[in-house]
Formats: sequence, structure tokens, C-alpha cells
Amino acid sequence: MGAFFAAFRSKRVAMLSALGFASGLPLVMSGQTLSAWLATVEVDIKTIGLLTLVSLPYSFKFLWAPLLDRYALPIFGRRRGWMALTQLGLFCAIWLESNVDPKQAPSLMAVAALCVALLSASQDIVSDAYRTDVLPPEERASGTSTFIFGYRIAMLVSGMGALALSDYVPWPTVFRLVALLMLPAVIVTWRAPEPEVVRPPRTISAAFTQPFADFFSRKGAVLALGFVMLYKFGDYIASNMSVPFLIELDFSRTEIAALSKAIGFGAMTLGILLGGGFVAKLGLRRSLFLFGALSAGTNSGYLALAIVGKNHLLLAGAIGVHNFCAGMADAAFIAFITSLCNKSFSATQFALLSSASTLAGRTLGASAGFVVAAGGWATFFGAAMAMAVPALLLLSLLPKDADSRPPPATGT
Repeated sequence: MGAFFAAFRSKRVAMLSALGFASGLPLVMSGQTLSAWLATVEVDIKTIGLLTLVSLPYSFKFLWAPLLDRYALPIFGRRRGWMALTQLGLFCAIWLESNVDPKQAPSLMAVAALCVALLSASQDIVSDAYRTDVLPPEERASGTSTFIFGYRIAMLVSGMGALALSDYVPWPTVFRLVALLMLPAVIVTWRAPEPEVVRPPRTISAAFTQPFADFFSRKGAVLALGFVMLYKFGDYIASNMSVPFLIELDFSRTEIAALSKAIGFGAMTLGILLGGGFVAKLGLRRSLFLFGALSAGTNSGYLALAIVGKNHLLLAGAIGVHNFCAGMADAAFIAFITSLCNKSFSATQFALLSSASTLAGRTLGASAGFVVAAGGWATFFGAAMAMAVPALLLLSLLPKDADSRPPPATGT
């Protein structure tokens, strides 16, 4: 177990939990938490629905990621400078949100929320790039798991925590408290170690083209991209359809929410942390195969529910086991994506690969309802389990050095 615990001893790994917290904190401030505020003050439901569009920057962050690869600010270095700027910007933007009356000025609230989403997506870009640049290979999985741990804790604080706090203090005060939580992140960023200095793309054109040319020039690049697109495919589709499935089984929304939050959150968080340690012990390839197979296999809990029907104990077990295994798979998978990124343009390559990882689920997942209508829920969850097979086959075919990122161009 020495390799397991050694993976978490680095100061770099410990510091990433705080940076993960800073990245996760603003995510729901322009989404779920904002919608709760709007609903509380009885804003028209159509307006609430339209305001969800402000979260679109998260889906298109790869469009401006090359700019963050190309340019560096004069303080804190190439990655930490942008992190500090976006963190200060988020403090200001969330505070601005708190001063807007959403019922009287919904358009101004939309502008403020869009600013939060843009800054938050930008912080995600540069945080992913920083993590990619600063972690040596033996710390990629443990650093990733502690970053995700901080991220998920922050989402709980600014999501369920903010919602509970709003019963006792006004919504503007809730938003201001969340804004204040962004400030310690600037100190962490200032004290964080600086990654190795590398040469960024020389021109804007190079910043947009070289990341692609670099990636596809590598041995096994197409296989690696296919693996990235398929690894979470079945799990993504099953997760999206799980709530309609449980509602059809006559579970109440309160029961679903309580089990998902209490059991699902804890199980996934534990899985992420343990996954990071086990990657260090087992190796990245073996962990990807093992955790991917386990994550797919745990959809059998939902398959059993489709056969047995409503059963609270079975549902609790299905949620707990599935989220635990999915958390371990996530830790290994994001470490794999990190290993594919060249430090010279890690912001762009990570943004592109992370977007590619959900592309198949978001497009082909539209057919999930037709599968359920044609064959029933048992067939659907059986198919979701089988969807892991192509990804695991691609993993076995990948060249051994496919996840070895090329050396970056060094220099100032």
C-alpha cells in the first residue's frame, strides 16, 4: 500500500483540492442556484427556462482556449496569472449578481450570469491546463482525484448549501457569501508552484492549428481519440435516463433526490479518491480497464430494478455501487486525458478532449428513448453495459506509448 499513500503526499496534490474547490464553486451560480432564486421570487417559468442558456459557455470553452495557451499575463506565470484573474473576476461577477433584482431586471441578471459562466468556464480551462502542466506522471491520477474532490465539495456548498442557507438569509446575501469564498483561491494560486516554463504557440494561427497537428501526428492518435469518445458513452446515456426510469417505477422525486445526494455523492467522492490511489499502485492502463469494466457492470443494479420493480434497498445499493465505481473510472480517465496533452498547448488539447468525451453521449444519446420504447428498460440497461466493450477493445489496441505526451518546446 506504500504506492497508494505516497501518491497523496505531494504538496502539489494537496494544493489541487483548493484549486478544484475554486473551479467548482461558481458552476451552479449561473445555473441551479440562480434558478432556485428566480423561482423563489416567482419569476416567470419561461424566463427561468431561457436563462439556462447562459451556461452554454461550458460547452464551447474550446473556442477561446487557444488564446489562453498563446498569451500569458505579466504576473504569476502563464497558467497561474489567468487563474488569479478569473478568480478575482468571479468574485466581482457573483457580487454583481447579488445586486440585481431578477424580477425587475431579468435582462441585467442574464448579463451578470453570463459573465459568471464565461469566467467560470475560462477558469476551468486554465485550471485543467495547470494541472496537466504541473503534475509528473506518477501524480496525475492522485492530483486529478483531489482536484475533483474539491470541485464536488464546492458544488455541494454553492448548490445544496446555498439553497438551505436561503431559508435563513436573503438570496443576495447568499450570493455575496459565495463570492467571498472565491478570494482565498487567489492566495492559493499565488502560493501554488509554477509549472515548467515552455514556449507557447508563436502566433494566433499556430495556437488554433498546432494542437491538432501535434495530437494527430502521434502513434495511435485516432485510436486514443476513439477511446476517449467511447469510454464514458454507456455510463453517460444510462445516467441521463436513470431519473425517468426511477420515476416510471413510482419512486418519488424526494426519494430519488435523497438517495442520489446522500449515497451517490458520498460513494462517488470515495471512489474518486480511492481511484487516484489505485492508479498509482496498479498503473493507468490496468486501472482504466478494470474501473471501466466495473463501472459498466454496475448498471446491472438498474437492470435488476427493471426486472424486480420498485425496491428501496436495491435502489440504494445500485446508486452506491455504481457511483463508487464510476468515481474510480473518472479518476483514471481524466488522468489519461491529462497524459495526452502537450504542455505547449494543454489548455486547448484538454478542452478539446474533454468535449470529445461527451460528444457521443450527447448526440447518439438522443436515441436512448427509442431503445426503451422498443425493448423496455431491461434491454436498455443491458445495452448500456455492452457499450463499454468497444472502448475496452480500443484500450487493448492502443500502443503502449500512446498516452506519453511529447516533450513541449522549452524556453520563455
